[in-house]
Amino acid sequence: MTATAGTTTARTTPTVLRRGAWLASALFWTAFAVVESVNHGWPAVALALAFLVLPDLTFLVAAAEAPRLAKGQLAPRAVPCYNAMHRALVPLALAVAYTVLPVDWPPAFAALCGWLAHISYDRAFGYGLRTKEGFQRG
Repeated sequence: MTATAGTTTARTTPTVLRRGAWLASALFWTAFAVVESVNHGWPAVALALAFLVLPDLTFLVAAAEAPRLAKGQLAPRAVPCYNAMHRALVPLALAVAYTVLPVDWPPAFAALCGWLAHISYDRAFGYGLRTKEGFQRG
């Protein structure tokens, strides 16, 4: 964005701060996933990496429709899956449930850390949820 002397863009500072916060979150969850992976071995590594990639596999739900879509558009049929996998509340709620319930399988927590890292990186780089038509939300 360009600004002339004496003017500022009202959206620039909050956007930079928001993206910076998401990047800090991404680095935190990445570090947590690495610690869990080091402490609990290959199953934790495998699940952390799988869940780092898994949310973007929702693009495959309607891959056959891709040639007929506008640039940057996701097939409307895939939007509910994409948005569900890219809401931070879902893995956060599961992480809280993991800590409260009598579940003790550390690779599951490593997977949640990888999932949260993915969502945080997406937000830090400007990718968010999609509209029902499949375009990035404003």
